[in-house]
Amino acid sequence: MKALIIDDERLARKELASLLEKHDSIEIVGEAANADEAEALIAEKRPDLLFLDINMPGRTGFELLESLDHAPQVIFVTAYDEHALKAFQVNALDYLLKPIDPERLEAALNKLASASAESAGLPQREILRESDQIFLKDGEKCWFVTLKDVRYLESEGNYVRVRFDDQKPLVLRSLNKLEEKLDPLVFFRANRKHIINLRWVESIEPWFSGGLMVKLKHKGKDGQPETIEVSRRQAARFKELLSL
Repeated sequence: MKALIIDDERLARKELASLLEKHDSIEIVGEAANADEAEALIAEKRPDLLFLDINMPGRTGFELLESLDHAPQVIFVTAYDEHALKAFQVNALDYLLKPIDPERLEAALNKLASASAESAGLPQREILRESDQIFLKDGEKCWFVTLKDVRYLESEGNYVRVRFDDQKPLVLRSLNKLEEKLDPLVFFRANRKHIINLRWVESIEPWFSGGLMVKLKHKGKDGQPETIEVSRRQAARFKELLSL
């Protein structure tokens, strides 16, 4: 498994690299001292795993993750334990405090082996798979979300609201740009404002002016299924995708 170490402290990077030498499953493909270096290395090396410091000069570790289209597995490594709760809120793989305890590192890597078994050996692509995860940040709340769990995305000006579970964070991304990255056989542009995950479609009904009304496999707080309108222009393509 290819890994990057991202930490502004050179000695901390050296210590972690030394501890990882005994773990044959981990191949360190690069080191970065800040988020800008890391972003370039991630694009070049396509790592499976990041050992990521949170507080760094310039952008934080969270801000780095927010800039990535595809979020690799992450183990946070930091000296500041006040970030622990926030790190777990983002559903990180694990969280290690400096100085790193070798047994805690081994436990984190064992957890990694279990979490990555399904996607091991699959190359990253320009088009994101259902099994890929993305990192979302809305204010102080952060999430790692697997794309298969995203029901739909809704444009709100220059932002996009992402609907998964009972969450609906608003992120500074363009719906058009997201559409370019998503698998078109799974994520369908229903209308100007919505992209829906076809796996979540429960039923379809004829709608006004040749459009369609789609009910999703999720109920709102009122107990009613969520509904998205498919525009007349998109209806024929939608029927084709679902073989209707």
